[in-house]
Amino acid sequence: MSSEPQRPGSREVHDYTEEYGYHSDQQSLRLRRGPSRVSNQNQPQFDWSSPHEEEDEEGSSGPPRDLRATPLPMALKRAIRQVQQMQVPVVSSRDSWKRKNAKSLRKLKDSGMGFLSFFSLWSKTLQKIGGNFGGGVQSYFLFLRFLVVLNFVSFLLIAGFVLVPSIVFRSVGAALVNSTGQGACMVYDPNPEGLVVFYNYFLYLLSGTGFMEYSYLFYGYYNNTMVEDQNFSYNIPLAYLFTAVFYFVFCLICIIARMGTAARVVVATGSSTVGDYSMIVFTSWDYGCLGDRATKLKQQNIHYQLQVDLEEESIKKRAAALTLSQKIVLYSLRVSMCFVSFGLIIAAFYGIFAATEFSQVKSGQGQGGILGLFFEYLPSIVITAGNFVVPLLCDQIALIERYSPSTTVIVALLRAVFLRLVSLGVLLFTLWRQITCEGAENTGDCKLCQYNHLLYPCWETRVGQEMYKLTLFDFLINIAVLVLVEFPRRMVVDNWSNKLAQWVGRQEFVVPANVLGLVYGQTVVWTGALFCPLLPLINTLKFILLFYFKKITLFHNCRPALKTFRSTTSTFFFLVVLVFGLGLGTVVMTYSLSEIRPSMGCGPFRFFPSMWSIVPRSFHNLSIITQEFLFFIGSQSFSIPLFALSCVVMCYFVALASVYGKSVALLRAQIKLEGRDKQFLVKQIEMLSRRQQILKQTAGASS
Repeated sequence: MSSEPQRPGSREVHDYTEEYGYHSDQQSLRLRRGPSRVSNQNQPQFDWSSPHEEEDEEGSSGPPRDLRATPLPMALKRAIRQVQQMQVPVVSSRDSWKRKNAKSLRKLKDSGMGFLSFFSLWSKTLQKIGGNFGGGVQSYFLFLRFLVVLNFVSFLLIAGFVLVPSIVFRSVGAALVNSTGQGACMVYDPNPEGLVVFYNYFLYLLSGTGFMEYSYLFYGYYNNTMVEDQNFSYNIPLAYLFTAVFYFVFCLICIIARMGTAARVVVATGSSTVGDYSMIVFTSWDYGCLGDRATKLKQQNIHYQLQVDLEEESIKKRAAALTLSQKIVLYSLRVSMCFVSFGLIIAAFYGIFAATEFSQVKSGQGQGGILGLFFEYLPSIVITAGNFVVPLLCDQIALIERYSPSTTVIVALLRAVFLRLVSLGVLLFTLWRQITCEGAENTGDCKLCQYNHLLYPCWETRVGQEMYKLTLFDFLINIAVLVLVEFPRRMVVDNWSNKLAQWVGRQEFVVPANVLGLVYGQTVVWTGALFCPLLPLINTLKFILLFYFKKITLFHNCRPALKTFRSTTSTFFFLVVLVFGLGLGTVVMTYSLSEIRPSMGCGPFRFFPSMWSIVPRSFHNLSIITQEFLFFIGSQSFSIPLFALSCVVMCYFVALASVYGKSVALLRAQIKLEGRDKQFLVKQIEMLSRRQQILKQTAGASS
């Protein structure tokens, strides 16, 4: 390795990269400079023979180093490219064939990615949003597009294995599986008798009753059809069960894959203050911003990020300087405010519990008309009101607690997430109490059928109706807020010069609150997918319309929020919350499949003691070879080697992560060393300049 010639007044350079075995292209900044003293001595030099030398040392002819990843000026990269094109490497025909194939595959891959990006959903709209409002607002619409694609693919899965076969078998009159049961338990007739008033169809559409209840939308309409032939056999109950399970597994895989991308960004940026400053300085600018207004907004966002970091550092310093009595007062204030916020959340839970019980009792009495629709939607109204009022109060409480700005946002979001998810859990718990007679399935009204058949002749459809109403009501609330709040507010602010109107200003597009609304809507879909198979399709249409409504309100009614949430943690945080929502839906599905007795008057599992009991019954109908294969998979002779292999693979990845971590630590140490070298050079330049000034002054004085 060539060393720099020692100059007067310079110190000896420690060869850091040679000590740790780095190649020549990862050396310190001073060591990369050539000894030439011409005018371009500050330009980085390129070792033209380094790739060939490395190939000779390694004994393999790998592909040349990617110039795009090399920190060189653009003019030097162009010159290197021209020289590389003029070079005629002496390689074998096999290596030449490999290079040509690799180049052709790379071009084909780039062409394919460009062709697929042409068909990407809302690509131009997302580019326009990112150019005018920055990457923070664009991340919300990217997350919304991800949920649209996820729900649409899930609907295709359900339609291919459950919906289309059910329609085909019903049209050809396939035979149903008949069985005996209690007569009272098998009574279920959702169709209204006689003629109904026309406006009732609109009420049925909103509440999911009437003609909507006995349709492919809900669980109760599907039959326990089993088609068996010499060349073809299909089991609708088994397909219904496995499709629901695979639907949750598919969603989990998609979320984990997206979380992996976000986690790599979080790990790469790190959590230190220096890493945050480096991100803001070097990577915070959005080159997609178009126009002066978008540029000024982005400058304000960067200014706020720096202000937040400085404010957090000042808060940490003040917290470290607090006395013992001041710390006791501060922690007492935070504990008391925490109890107040949890009291508000518990009050909201009790309101949801009481409203759900009252709604189910009134709905069982057959109340019709507008008043009956109000009773049907009473739980949805209370849940929406609680999700709107309580987070506003919790935001004000978080300001009183005197946390740092980022901690204040995270605490408020965690309370909002807890409220939204647990409120849905309270609704399901209330329905479970009434369906199972508070868990006593062998007493009271549940003694005959092991569920409350008097109040819920088809309890799966009733749960699906509640999730359908929550999804529809959430969509209607978004439209109502757009039409009745956001547009009038913008018109008042733009056309009224009052100080109050100017102080209120246009509405801010707050990304975390909007994303949490999407997470809540998707959690409702996962919770009700088993009981309402077409709910993913409804949610797809809802999110598509919501995309255009949010786009309209973004460009016409809103201004970007001055206080932005950290992009490195927000994406990962939202996906973690989405996993919690998927976990809630998985718990509901697992308990419904294994514990609660299916309704005897409706659905594909009407004559089974539990939904899962069809799996062992279908297992015994398989061939002997298939049964032996499945037994082998579940045996110790297969599971123990699989576990050992999994441990080996896990250890490999842990060791790989450790090596990468050490490499990152070494690179950070090298960056610090280069920073010290630059500081030393700056000091040397200052000393030389001072000496020259002193010499000039003495020479002038002597002359």
